[in-house]
Amino acid sequence: MKNITFAERLKEARKSAKLSQDALAKKIGRTKSTISRWESGERNPKMFEMVELENALGISAETLMYGTSEIKTTTLSEINRVSSELHPHRQEKVLDFAQAELTDQNKENTIKLFPYNVQEKLSAGTGYDYDGNGSYDVAYSDKEIDYDFASWVFGDSMLPDYPNGDVALIKVCPFDYDGDVYAVDWDGQSYIKKVYKESDGLRLVSTNEKYADKFAAFSEEPRIIGKVVGSFTPIEK
Repeated sequence: MKNITFAERLKEARKSAKLSQDALAKKIGRTKSTISRWESGERNPKMFEMVELENALGISAETLMYGTSEIKTTTLSEINRVSSELHPHRQEKVLDFAQAELTDQNKENTIKLFPYNVQEKLSAGTGYDYDGNGSYDVAYSDKEIDYDFASWVFGDSMLPDYPNGDVALIKVCPFDYDGDVYAVDWDGQSYIKKVYKESDGLRLVSTNEKYADKFAAFSEEPRIIGKVVGSFTPIEK
């Protein structure tokens, strides 16, 4: 199989970027003849010129020099070649080091996920039956937030902060401030809304303007379940 040279890779990268030799030369402050020499293999660019080519063509200097697959092959081949020349006790050291590096790499690539028991079905729209039956799903997030219970968000009335399918985290507490977001139980249904306390009831306000306010009269015994202290989009485990 033919080895592709740097000159050929440079020419191909230039054409992929839809640049003539003259246009590339102007982008990096060189002459057309310089580009021509590089592409003919007559001479090679210096290191700082490789950086200029990288920026102009949108391709890494390493890929230009070696090609992606060639970098991997060359590196692995060199590791194998050097290791094979070592005495057995030194090969064991190389293996121990490689295994330690792999362990560290795996740790870096692992995102710590926190489980949340999503117990209630609250609505950010028309309301959803609130039964408190104790059944729950488990959803995962990379954030750890103190909460008393978590609930699925259904509907789009609290966009953009609480999208449909997100998890709302609720801390049990009484009503504190007008305009904060609370979970409210009212007439057998539950809602996530901005809440305003009025003389004869609670006004439940959506952040999505297409939804009208709801009014829960005190005579209908609305109940503040708790304050929404956070939310997240579940992460697949």
